[in-house]
Order: sequence, then structure tokens, then C-alpha cells
Amino acid sequence: MTREFKPVPLGVTASMTLRNTLRTIESQNVMAKLEGADPALKDEYVIYTAHWDHLGKSEQGIFHGARDNASGTAALLELSRAFTKISPAPRRSILFVSVTAEEKGLLGSQYYAVTPLYPFAKTVAEINFDELNVSGRTRDLTLIGLGASDLDDYVRDAAAEQGRIVRGDAEPEKGGYYRSDHFSFAKQGVPALDPDQGIEYRDKPAAFGQGVRNDWIEHAYHTPNDVITPNWDLSGAAEDLKVYLAVGYRVAQSDKMPEWKPGNEFKAIRDKQLQR
Repeated sequence: MTREFKPVPLGVTASMTLRNTLRTIESQNVMAKLEGADPALKDEYVIYTAHWDHLGKSEQGIFHGARDNASGTAALLELSRAFTKISPAPRRSILFVSVTAEEKGLLGSQYYAVTPLYPFAKTVAEINFDELNVSGRTRDLTLIGLGASDLDDYVRDAAAEQGRIVRGDAEPEKGGYYRSDHFSFAKQGVPALDPDQGIEYRDKPAAFGQGVRNDWIEHAYHTPNDVITPNWDLSGAAEDLKVYLAVGYRVAQSDKMPEWKPGNEFKAIRDKQLQR
């Protein structure tokens, strides 16, 4: 199609009938809390989320969701275990939320967002996991929505301790920041982090990272092919999670809450929320 295209009336009409079968399904969010050690701050919360659902099954087969998002759910469990072993214990409380129905429109996180267990004015940060890096160690980390909040600075510092850099989203036109569970919290004013894997792999050719991404999107993403394969290498995921463990812990220890950067679309909501 070119700019010169002009529609032409065909003088044709059509009618159709669509028949759908609807059923109601009940599902659950699953939550656990590690109470903070500081009596003055234990009623403030750092939240980690990951969605445990996928797309069920179809004529194509079962949608296993090994990477999207069993990997994120496993990360949530591993981080919860790690937080119980940190000394000194976090000052603020840590809430781990495994949300349902992300693939149906962020329904689980949206439910929490409208019926929160704890006030959002007392929720200092949200960190979401949706697909981990299963292809090895990288020299970088990607943050979807880089520049949104002070949480980016925490990530930069923790990544630098591993000799790594932070990159922004290479495909912002796809609206990635508005497509996973952290967005339900951001809409409520909570500074929310949406990490993604890096693209510069150690000991791999320069084009390897983009090849991994292309193969994932073309052959496995939201298909029954999303399964554990022999070429999975979780060494990169382990490094990434050490960064995000450090971020959550340091936020929990800080005297100051992280804030949205000036000009961010969610800042006004947060400012009003904290003035109440």
C-alpha cells in the first residue's frame, strides 16, 4: 500500500455469525510475606511478582510455559529462600506474589492492584519477573522502560559490581512496559521495575544475542514449543537474580523510598498518594 491508495466502494455486503462457548474459571494469586526486622519500617513493603499461568492447551498441544513463565516463578521461590538467609535481615517487609492470569490481560495483578493487602502508599517498590535468560551469561542487562524511576539506579549499581552495564529496551515501539504484571502496580503509583535479559553474551559472537531473541519469538514464544531444552544455560539467570536480590534488599534497607523520575507519567499519582 502506498500514500496514493484510495479505497473503492465494491457494492458488496456480507453477514456472518460467530458462536462462542464461555465458561467461568476461578484462579488464585499465591502470596508469602517475610516480615521486616525494623519496627519502624516493617509496615512498608518491597514486592516481587511473577505470573504462574500460561495459555493452557489447544489443538497444537499443551502450552507448557517453561520460560514464560515457569522460569520467573522459580526465580520468585529462589529469591524468597535467599531473603530468609540474608544477614542482617531486611528492614522493610518483602512480599512475594505469584499472580495468575497474566496471559489473559494481567488479571491476577490487576486484582491485587484493586484489592491490595497492604496500602500502596506503604509499598515502596515492585520488581517483576517475566521470562528469565536461559542462554548463558551476558555483559549487560536490559531494563524495559529505562529511565522511569530510581530503581534503575539501584540496578546500575548492582550490575556494575558484576562488571556489567544496563541497556534500555531495543524495541520500545512494542510497548513492553505496559504488557506485564509490574504495570498493574505502576498504574497505582508504585515505582515498578521490568527487567529483561541482556543481549551481549560472554564468549559468543556479537550476533548471538539477537539470534536467541529471534529464535524465541519465531519458534517458541506463546507456543507449545516453550519447553526446557538441552541447550538451556541458567548461569546468566543466576547472575541476573543476584542483581535483583541486591536491588530489593537495598531498597528494603534504605532510609529513602525510590521515586519516579521527573516527568514520568506515574509520578503525579505517587506524589498525591504519599501526601494523604
